[in-house]
This record gives sequence, structure tokens and C-alpha cells, in this order.
Amino acid sequence: MNESVLDEIKEDNNFKLVKTFGSAVYGIDAQKISIEVFVKAGSKLRMVGLPDNAVKESEDRIEAALRSIGFKIPGKRIIINMAPADIKKEGSYYDLPLALGILAGSGQINASFLEDYVIMGELSLDGSLRPIKGALPMTVQAKIDSFKGIILPSTNASEAAMVEGIQVLPCTHIKEVIDHFEAVHPIAEFERGEEGVTSKQNNDLLDFSDVKGQESAKRALEIAAAGAHNILMVGPPGVGKTMLAKRIPGILPPLSMEEALETTKIHSVAGLLKDQNNLIYSRPFRSPHHTVSNVALVGGGSNPQPGEISLAHNGVLFLDELPEFQRQVLEVLRQPLEDREVCISRARFSVTYPANFMLVASMNPSPSGDFYDPEKENKDSEQDVRRYLNKISGPLMDRIDLHVEVNSIPFDDLARSERAETSENVRKRVVQAREIQKERFQSIDSLHSNAQLPPKLIDSYCQIDEPGKMIVKKAMDMLGLSARSYARILKVSRTIADLDQSDSIKSQHLAEAIQYRSLDRQAWLG
Repeated sequence: MNESVLDEIKEDNNFKLVKTFGSAVYGIDAQKISIEVFVKAGSKLRMVGLPDNAVKESEDRIEAALRSIGFKIPGKRIIINMAPADIKKEGSYYDLPLALGILAGSGQINASFLEDYVIMGELSLDGSLRPIKGALPMTVQAKIDSFKGIILPSTNASEAAMVEGIQVLPCTHIKEVIDHFEAVHPIAEFERGEEGVTSKQNNDLLDFSDVKGQESAKRALEIAAAGAHNILMVGPPGVGKTMLAKRIPGILPPLSMEEALETTKIHSVAGLLKDQNNLIYSRPFRSPHHTVSNVALVGGGSNPQPGEISLAHNGVLFLDELPEFQRQVLEVLRQPLEDREVCISRARFSVTYPANFMLVASMNPSPSGDFYDPEKENKDSEQDVRRYLNKISGPLMDRIDLHVEVNSIPFDDLARSERAETSENVRKRVVQAREIQKERFQSIDSLHSNAQLPPKLIDSYCQIDEPGKMIVKKAMDMLGLSARSYARILKVSRTIADLDQSDSIKSQHLAEAIQYRSLDRQAWLG
């Protein structure tokens, strides 16, 4: 509370000071907000502590809500301090704790147990409560801060109930909260169901067995999933690139409890959790349109929100028709692909969102999609193709571990009646390879897959013999590969060896990894 307000309180012996607690979300974590309400003789309400316009407008919502149930904002001098004062308080979610603080400070309700709870909720003019964003991280922080419980709108209760060891008190109207503190009718604690706190597998995922042919593309996707590698599929329209991409979540390992909670927190902050949803137990699959903006992809805004790359955390970000995205949008992907997080800086604060996603992209080989197709008339010149490819920068292409060509499916493959290998079978191999990597990197924090290997550790974990070095040297000379491409080859070959359950990287593993760099810029046009 600032000095002028403190001096005013010290000079008045007849004041009443009441404290309630709310929560503010920054990034995917929350911070306790202390709301101090000071009531004395006068006729003005003043808020301090960096409240934004939405918070300041709460006075009108609170007044209407209180009058609808027979209470009112007293005609007195009311000073409200929201601490810590150096953090901006944003949004309408502070309506409920502010209203309770005013009622308690003016003696209209009992203030005995207000400090035991974190209280959040937006008020309608009739006193009913609207859902809030970020209930999960708020509840996590409330538990860390040793609060008895959290009071919030009932539509957010199942989300908050993922956090065990703290009471979750759901309510639909401010009158219920008042009755709770007046001991008229205590709010019943939300009953946690098993689904709300445990991870389970989604059985509705699309299956690889639906895709006929394309065995080489499926193999590349299996390798990508096994090592969490980024992958680019190139082929003419209609060959099944999007169909393949949508089935990748079905071959990825199940989310661990830690991953599920972190993924759910991000979607909670973004306000994307449905009423009936609890824990997110399926790996996200995000597919933004090519007209997406920088902010929508990376996150940010005046009131920062996670973007598509953070919503794809622990899952897949699919960019269909990659060259159709604005180049500047694609360039902002470079740093998150390396750091696996995104930092959004503002004048007064910065927030960090996790962005550990698997990038899956697709594109045509040329503007018309028919370049080098022997069965179709070539409509594109080499100049047209080069201009088309130049929409994707070399540094971004270097950050994509596997480049795979997806060709048209022969009629015989389409006409076969037998189903292809199921996603379940592919997933078993992927999970087995991930377990090998988990054991390999168990002594290194935040390192869980081959794709995450930093440059300083590649030589230690991706050792190759002399014949292997000669194979890679020849490929780099012929294809004009960069140093980053060399690192990608080693990491992909390590994953292929893991799928073969081989302790060492062999020549055949290197040869297969090298073929997934065949679309690098200098090799594309021959």
C-alpha cells in the first residue's frame, strides 16, 4: 500500500481493514494477490496497485450484483490495495474477492474466514458467476501458499480439482459465497472423481491402418515420433500428407502425469478447457491456418496469451502448405524450435511459455504441385520453383530433422483390401525407443529424447566409427549440407538405432538418416 494511503489509515482510529486473496496468472504459473480493503467515513471508492480498466470497471458490476441480493456498496470512503503493487492486475476475475472485501470491510458480512481461501470469479449484474481462465495454475499456487481452499465458479471446479490436497468450493452465485462465510449454508466441497486426477488413453485417435501405401512416409513418421524429431513432408496435392499428419498423435507415447498437468495448465490459461473436461490426456494436435499472425502463432498481445506453439506443447504443431505461411511468421519459429520455450517481454514484465512441440509440416514441391511428376505436364519453371522454395529460409529448413517425399499411390496399393499396420503396433516400437532414450538421459535434467540433444552432447551420445564418418562426409560434400544438418543426421541415426535396439550407430542407420536430408536446398533442383 502506498505511503499516502498508509498515512491516512494511521491518522484514523475508526477504520476497518479487511484482507481477501485472489490470484494472477503470468505465463502458465500463478501468483498470490492480496486484496486489502480499507473502509472509513467518506463517499469515494479508490483502487491502487496497478489495476487495469477491467478491474476498475468492477465497481459497477459489484454494485449491481450486490443490489440484486439486498446488499450495497456503502456510501463511505473505500480504499482497495491490490498487492504486490508492481504487478499489473488484469481482467474481471477479481469481482468476487473485491465484492466480499467491501462487504466485510463495511460490516455487512463476517470476515472471520476470508483469509483462508483464494477467491476468484467474474460477476454478472444479477450476481451469478461467470467462468474464469487459469483455474488450474491458480489452484496449484493456492496449495503452495498453504490456503485451506479455493472458491471459484462451479464451471471451473473439475479443472481445479486436478490438484489434490486442497478444498475446491464451487459456486454459481455470490449469495452462495456470502451464505458460506455467514455459516448459513456452507458450500459443499467438490467431489473429485478418478477421471479428474488420472491420465488415460484416448481411443478415438485416427489410425495409420486407414492409410493405404505410403510405407516410406510411415517409416519416416515412425522415426520422427520415436525421437521427437521435426519432419517435413513434400509431395503433390492429394497424396495423403494431411491424412498422415493427423494420425501422428496415435503413434506418440502417452502423456505422463507431469506432461498432462503442464499441458492442461496451458489450455487452462488460454481458456480452452471445456466444462466437461478434466485432465488433458491426449497429446495436442494444433493445425493453424496459413493466414495465422505472429502473435497468434507464438503468443503475446497486450494481455499475453499462449500461442499455437505453446498450445501444441507436448504434442504436434502441423503447418500444412508451409510456403503459404508468411515468411516472417515462419522465422519466429526458429528460436522456439531451438529453446523449446517462448519468452514474451513487455516494458513492465516478461512471461515464458513452454513450447516443446514436434513440428510436422507439409508442402507441394512447386507452385502447381506437379514439378518433376513424370505423369503430368510440367507447368513450373526452375525459376518458379526456386522462388517458391525461397519462401522457406535455409536456417528454418536446417531445424527440420527429416525431409521426406510423399509420392502418388499406385492403383494396386489403393485397390488392396487388407489393412495396413495399425497405429498401436507402431506405437509399441516408438514407446520402446523412447524408453531407451529415457534411460540414456536419466542423469540429465530436461533431456528426454534424441531431438533435444544439445550440440555439446552429440559427440558423446552419437558416436560413429570411421566407415560411418566417411559415409557422412561424402553425403555432406555431395549435398552441400550445413553443420546443423550434420548434427541432425547424427541425432536421427541415433533414433533409428534405438528403433533397432542397437547400442551403436551403424552404417545402415546413417545411410537411412542421410536420405532424409535429400530435400536440402542445394539438392532439390539437381
